[in-house]
Amino acid sequence: MSAPAPTRERLVQDFRTQAAGCANMGSPIWAELLQRAADDLERGGIWADVVADYRGEPILDALPLRILGAAHGMALAGRAPSLAAFLPSTGGRFDAEGAWAALQDLLRAHADEMRRAATSRRVQTNEVRRSAALLPGFLRIAQRTGLPLRIREIGASGGLNLLFDRYHYALGPHRWGDPASPLHLATEWSGGAPDLDAKLLIESRRGCDVAPIDLGDPAERIKLQSFVWPEQLDRLERLRAALAVVAADPPPIDAAPAGEWVEREIEPAPGVATVLFHSVVWWYVPEAERDRVTRWMESAGARASRAAPLAWLRMEGANIDGAELRLRLWPGNEEIPLAAVHWHGATVRWLA
Repeated sequence: MSAPAPTRERLVQDFRTQAAGCANMGSPIWAELLQRAADDLERGGIWADVVADYRGEPILDALPLRILGAAHGMALAGRAPSLAAFLPSTGGRFDAEGAWAALQDLLRAHADEMRRAATSRRVQTNEVRRSAALLPGFLRIAQRTGLPLRIREIGASGGLNLLFDRYHYALGPHRWGDPASPLHLATEWSGGAPDLDAKLLIESRRGCDVAPIDLGDPAERIKLQSFVWPEQLDRLERLRAALAVVAADPPPIDAAPAGEWVEREIEPAPGVATVLFHSVVWWYVPEAERDRVTRWMESAGARASRAAPLAWLRMEGANIDGAELRLRLWPGNEEIPLAAVHWHGATVRWLA
């Protein structure tokens, strides 16, 4: 049975909620346009037509960002010059009235494409600066186990964070990685100093996603860039640098739901530390899938040993201000809070 259509009132409320979220997380442009979109929805305008076929949970699916992402992608690809003139990501200068008029014209001219985006275009940020928080977590696993890491990621998108060891890091005053890397990641660091001295070896890396991004496809690369907010040019620059790194040796990403894939990929093995990780994806995984993953990890943890350890590294929601990085280790079922992290990795407060 398909999900029901949300009411007009629910859509308006959720668009306003998403606008507030964008304002809180550093995108006043999207916040302004989504407030206007909510008003248009309330009046039964073009936005009501674009979302008419949508079924589901608008906030869970990030419905407003699906539509804005599609419009942004057209601007990035040179298909929407009128809108591009008002977006910093395409060299434009934002003006609320001009941008809104251009966006409305775009929705009217490409209504079918926008309706498809509303119903099927999954939002994928694949924010690579999250690796600045994940790196010390991986190093903690390497330090605790003394073994190479067999790394598996759910919600991997294009796999940018699977290649975390290919980047250079400035974690406040702390440095790690190859200075010659095309991608340098800097974050504001507070709290204790991370232990960056552990020997890190990667036995293998692999990810899954229900809709993986094929980074060999130029259209897919544009799609990934389209979900970066248009005034956040530093994020866009980081993403493009990461794409250059990944292009040289892309990790395998399977198209699969999380539960089924974890049961296939996660099993303690002698001589390696098996690691499952994910970042800002748990919210988007259906509850039944989350339960399936948790049950499997706990059962696999019961089979872990010092020679075949298991780790679960999660950077997931704690509150509206950010995520929490936590590590669960077997044998012993040890739960370790590691850090409080900005959603996009801009700040890390180390707890461990």
